[in-house]
Amino acid sequence: MASRKRRHGATPGSGAGPRRSRLRMRLLLPLTVLVAVMAMLMLRGYVHSEILADHRVRSEAPTDKVPEKILDGGPVIDTRSGRTTSMDVPDHRLVLTFDDGPDPTWTPKVLDVLKKYHVHAVFFVTGTMASRYPDLVKRMVDEGHEVGLHTFNHPDLSYQSKSRIDWELTQNQLAITGAAGVRTSLFRPPYSSFADAMDDASWPVTEYIGTRGYLTVVTSVDSEDWKKPGVEEIIKGATPKHGKGAVVLMHDSGGDRHQTVEALDKYIPELRAKGYKFENITEAIGAPSALVPVTGVDLWKGKAWIFLVQASDRLTDFLVACLALTGALVIGRFGLMLLLSGAHARRVRKRGFRWGAPVTEPVSVLVPAYNEAKCIENTVRSLMLSEHPIEVVVIDDGSTDGTARIVEAMGLPNVRVVRQLNAGKPAALNRGVANARYDIIVMMDGDTVFEPATVRELVQPFGDARVGAVAGNAKVGNRDSLIGAWQHIEYVMGFNLDRRMYDILRCMPTIPGAVGAFRRTALERVGGMSDDTLAEDTDVTMALHRDGWRVVYAEKARAWTEAPETVQQLWSQRYRWSYGTMQAIWKHRRSLIESGPSGRFGRVGLPFVSLFMVVAPLLAPLIDIFLLYGVVFGPTQKTIVAWLGVMAIQAFCAAYAFRLDREKMTHLISLPLQQILYRQLMYVVLLQSWITALTGGRLRWQKLRRTGVVEAPGGPVPSQRDRSSNDRRPVA
Repeated sequence: MASRKRRHGATPGSGAGPRRSRLRMRLLLPLTVLVAVMAMLMLRGYVHSEILADHRVRSEAPTDKVPEKILDGGPVIDTRSGRTTSMDVPDHRLVLTFDDGPDPTWTPKVLDVLKKYHVHAVFFVTGTMASRYPDLVKRMVDEGHEVGLHTFNHPDLSYQSKSRIDWELTQNQLAITGAAGVRTSLFRPPYSSFADAMDDASWPVTEYIGTRGYLTVVTSVDSEDWKKPGVEEIIKGATPKHGKGAVVLMHDSGGDRHQTVEALDKYIPELRAKGYKFENITEAIGAPSALVPVTGVDLWKGKAWIFLVQASDRLTDFLVACLALTGALVIGRFGLMLLLSGAHARRVRKRGFRWGAPVTEPVSVLVPAYNEAKCIENTVRSLMLSEHPIEVVVIDDGSTDGTARIVEAMGLPNVRVVRQLNAGKPAALNRGVANARYDIIVMMDGDTVFEPATVRELVQPFGDARVGAVAGNAKVGNRDSLIGAWQHIEYVMGFNLDRRMYDILRCMPTIPGAVGAFRRTALERVGGMSDDTLAEDTDVTMALHRDGWRVVYAEKARAWTEAPETVQQLWSQRYRWSYGTMQAIWKHRRSLIESGPSGRFGRVGLPFVSLFMVVAPLLAPLIDIFLLYGVVFGPTQKTIVAWLGVMAIQAFCAAYAFRLDREKMTHLISLPLQQILYRQLMYVVLLQSWITALTGGRLRWQKLRRTGVVEAPGGPVPSQRDRSSNDRRPVA
């Protein structure tokens, strides 16, 4: 995993050109992946007859336009080069034909019986099945059988235009070429039967098929095996009368064909005993082989087609497995959250619950700040209302907007400013720890405001000597916009409900930078705040777990933070979080094989963090992809019901989280839209983080533009925001 020393500030870009270029590159890979996945799903849907399938079958039509010699002729119809002729199979010769395959279960059994008796047959394969099971088509050709076209998607061609007919033939031929390296000149129309069944709707199709160079083969004798009438009835139906030759119709696909296989094993020796000879179609009519080897570009086109179909099937199977995994993770996580967060709330809200002796000694509050001129006064003034004795140390990390001067000009007691050259947030926090007077260290961001009780509630868990750090309850202060409301839902449901669960499991992954507290001795034992990763808060929390400290959640220690107000700001923040979390997981990977507290965290906490914060969010968009696919191509009703079921579970969990945090339910109105749109954004961010991590790329710290709009509810902190300024511009 790549890491670098980062700074609060980002080097501004020169002009809009580089920003647009970065945005295009940022979107290119995720969009490419999305388009590729959708293309593969569409290909699979086409090959599995979910897309472009036409199951209409035309009823009988008049026959006055069909030549009498066709109606009274044989099962092989030749309309090539303007001809209108038909041919019969000579007496005592049988051509076994099998439609609708190849089938992975029944076609091999049919081929085994034919091989047992050294019999050749004709398999009229559909392009969909040939594309999915190319090895069976190759086996047919290798064992001396002929293959013919049965269209790609098995539509009734009398309903189709000439362009659709050409498409069906071309795609069917492409599949056969890719599977066996041959072309065929044999064709059997779907839903066809005998020559005398040709009518005014099907005859024009037969004529047109001839102009494309194909012989049309219909049926002389129908075994009606598709009805599954029993072995003896199939043999009876497939036996011609009076020793006549025949083209026999059977099926090797389309359902359970065990009766066909059993009948075939009896039929061949019985008919041979009656003097019949089994041949393929061209042998029976004395014509050249219907199969011609294909070479060059056409062969490679066919192989490429088979490769893509196989890849789409494998990808879809993989995605379905991932979807099942995602569903299991989501449902399991929700169930675990509901169970454990409820247990946490009951425990800490129980009458008389105490962490230990009340913590009353003063604490040091560290405020690292880089260019926080718009927010810093609100932040510091909110601390002055604290119900707990504190000192405030503002660490100015090389600000260029006068942040330090603003704090000094306030002239507040117990507030000190420590200046340093721009060295990054971890260095600023470590500098603050070195300058702090007290043994309990509270850390907050420069864009955050505390309620009067926040510090007092935050430090009470230190009454338990085993506690090394405490996570507070971070709230979104600017929730009046849609994107703010979405983050509000995420904070309440995705962060704070999670923290309750992680508290019970004793594997809290992150002390939020907005509101967290540490025991000085715990920080010193793990080496302080590290700049090895972009998520120093996650990094230090994992280090504390490995060192044996307890990390807990204080629900009443509320802090109000300014969330990103534009998509680009949100992108920058979550990209850093995601990438930093991956770095922290990688940094602490050895805990998986260690013993003691480190091993416990490695085998409990690390898998939880990896699954729920990295893997599951990356797979979650599959729900929406399959939703879209299912709505468009079916089964629409089942797809919508399933999606609504998942949404109902999420809504229930969100409502429960809001109830625990005593939040108004009105913001949940935007939950469905959040699940559709917000999840896609997080997916793109996480995918980009994965790529950066796997390629060893470097991610620069990006400073979010602040507005200073956030205040603690009911607090007298004046807003520093200039309402006339345009402060909602994206970050450079």
